[in-house]
Amino acid sequence: MLRQVRLCLVLVLFCLIGSGGIASAQLTDRQSEYYQGWVSTADRAESVIRANRASNAALENLRSEINEYREDFNKARGANTDRIQTLESQLKALGPKPAEGESEAEDIAKLRAQLETQLNSLRVPRIISEEAFSRANGLISEIDRIVRDRQKKEMLKRGPSPLNPVYWGPAWVDIKEATHSLINETIENLRSDVVREQIRERGLGILVLLVVSAVLLLFGRKWSEKGGEYLRSLGGSGSGVWTFIVSLLRILLPWLGVLALVTAVVLTGVLGLRGTLLFQQIPYWAAIIFYFDWIGRQVYLMGAAQNFQRLSAGKIRELRVYIDLLAVMLILHELAQLFEQIENISDATRAVVGFPIVVVSALLLLRVRQVRQSEPQQEQTDQEATRRGAGFSQLVEFLRRALFMLGIATPILGAFGYINAAEAIVFPAIKTLVLIAALVIVQRFIGTVYGWLSGQGDAARDSLFSVLVGFALAILALPILALYWGARQTDLLEAWSRLLLGFDIGGVTISPSNFLTFVAIFAIGYTLTRLLQSGLRNSLLPKTSIDPGGQNAIVSGTGYVGIFLAALIAIMVAGFDLSSLAIVAGALSVGIGFGLQTIVSNFVSGIILLVERPISKGDWIDVNGMMGYVRDISVRSTRIETFDRTDVIVPNSDLISGVVTNYTRGNTIGRVIVPVGVAYGTDTRKVETILGEIANGHPMVLANPAPSVVFQGFGADSLDFEIRAILRDVNWVLSVKSDMNHEINRRFVEEGIEIPFAQRDLWLRNPEVLTGQSDPSNDASAVDDDLSPHAPSTKPVDMTADDLDAAGDQDGEGDNH
Repeated sequence: MLRQVRLCLVLVLFCLIGSGGIASAQLTDRQSEYYQGWVSTADRAESVIRANRASNAALENLRSEINEYREDFNKARGANTDRIQTLESQLKALGPKPAEGESEAEDIAKLRAQLETQLNSLRVPRIISEEAFSRANGLISEIDRIVRDRQKKEMLKRGPSPLNPVYWGPAWVDIKEATHSLINETIENLRSDVVREQIRERGLGILVLLVVSAVLLLFGRKWSEKGGEYLRSLGGSGSGVWTFIVSLLRILLPWLGVLALVTAVVLTGVLGLRGTLLFQQIPYWAAIIFYFDWIGRQVYLMGAAQNFQRLSAGKIRELRVYIDLLAVMLILHELAQLFEQIENISDATRAVVGFPIVVVSALLLLRVRQVRQSEPQQEQTDQEATRRGAGFSQLVEFLRRALFMLGIATPILGAFGYINAAEAIVFPAIKTLVLIAALVIVQRFIGTVYGWLSGQGDAARDSLFSVLVGFALAILALPILALYWGARQTDLLEAWSRLLLGFDIGGVTISPSNFLTFVAIFAIGYTLTRLLQSGLRNSLLPKTSIDPGGQNAIVSGTGYVGIFLAALIAIMVAGFDLSSLAIVAGALSVGIGFGLQTIVSNFVSGIILLVERPISKGDWIDVNGMMGYVRDISVRSTRIETFDRTDVIVPNSDLISGVVTNYTRGNTIGRVIVPVGVAYGTDTRKVETILGEIANGHPMVLANPAPSVVFQGFGADSLDFEIRAILRDVNWVLSVKSDMNHEINRRFVEEGIEIPFAQRDLWLRNPEVLTGQSDPSNDASAVDDDLSPHAPSTKPVDMTADDLDAAGDQDGEGDNH
């Protein structure tokens, strides 16, 4: 039924095309043949999926075939995009198509028909490719679902319990038979004339491989150490870089020796089918042994570099033994799986063979955890080290504990017959722990190399570069972890292909290609903007007559315009179509406008400040009682440096809507007022002459307009004068005021003019209380009261109306003064 529906849709598509009078809008012969092949494959796949009886291998092959079709259809979907856009633009330029019953010029009608013919001839393959691509996607998803369901069912399947003694005997018989079969195959091949002739023909090559293998296995590590000494002579001794390289050579050269040995044995032809399958796995098993041993050695070197603070040397050596034993358990697990594939043994035998390996592996994991916890960690007094320990190290420790818990639970699962689930947990847990250790080692090595090249030494291991390297390594390790825990390679490839296709957000398709294009174009535009700003700030604008505030406004405005243009060009080049987001953006802008109206107000105010420039960088301003110099103007706020060298961040909206006093706007000319008081009886004209001479004598005072001396009035204690002068630079107002005060004091001393100070007469209301005139009968008690300590008052002193009046008079005098 589904097939009939699809065929009907394709026929309808061609009918619609044909109804438009487009005879050439057909697939080419080659395209039609390819499409028919695809339809046949898709129909066969649907039949296989409905039956659900094909093996996993057959499903994987069918999936691979469909995936090839899908890739071709995906390429065809984007074909001729530019040409189609050009034809659509041409049709749009011709105007709307005439309505039914109307006509247009014959030349325009012919041109329109020709363009529509070309357009539809290009659209047909794209439309069919789109339909085929969607169908291929659906088939691949169904196949993946079937395979995953089978894997899940197989893992959770409960089989015979390996603790049942009934299965031990048959399992032992199966093992002996497999061993005898392997030995008998090898003996029979040795007696074969064909094998002997093959050995004679390949004897020289086999001999060379055996010699190379022996040399690498015997002298590989020694050569690695000598190579390390030579590398250290080139420089970088003590950095640990060459030690790491040597450690890799120590496992690489012996592994090459094992590979040469296995190749020589296989070339002899003495191995049968079982022996060949077994020997082909030996290089992989040798790699496991060398890899785990390398991890243990690196752990020991890291402990030695830290003076064995976390674990003693003996504990680390014990830990290395357990790591090597875990490698042996992995190899035994691989051997058990190979045994199952070759001999086709029963589930009971498989459970009996695999259960001891699971139990020993779980016990080793438990012992490794106990070794890690056996010695207390030293207290870290350095706060930076504590913060580092609370970050990545705690995350790694959490993963270790979680994996250890999974590893401990596996023997219980295996004992109840869930041997597949037990193996699917414990061995990936081992691989994951070793992978984490390898990532830490590689991160440490890269940090060491960076410290050596940059000259930072060990401090580079805790730098931002090291953290970024660790993050990148963790991302790269995710596919490996997925494979460890049961993911198929096709699953990873499918996820990668879907990632390349991108994901849709509100009608906008974002893929890695257009995202990276956007980032690259924006980065280039941003860099060019910063270079332009630097050139304007340091080279061009200083040579003009524009004031510093204007230069800063030009540089800032250039930066904002450049970044906006960089983002706009990056969006256009990346191919993002944001038209579908216009309605959503309009709706969000209303809500965002209410929530961010203060920020928007400050932003608009910042633009106004940069354009109108009521204040500029370096101006001396007073806003809301805060006085200081403008040091920076951004789009949201302005930074003011006060005279006590503190920074005050003022929102730009306050500068636009509030009252701002700019002392240096346009020029630095400003006025200084110096108040002076002299004693009553002083010749006021003489004082006026002296003050005028002092004002005119200061170099910062302008002669035009000339300074003036004002007799302000009669104060409570003095005759009040003021010097009022215009300064060349108002920023010197305090220094000028101080200089004038010094000069006033010197001249007044020379002229004998007195500068009065405030005097007050004190009238006592009850003087007899102070003089001791009181009732004679109370003298003794008064003396006693004077000599004895006074107790604190328990209530306020009672005040009369006169006291209140007197207090009011004093307040008035203070205000007048």
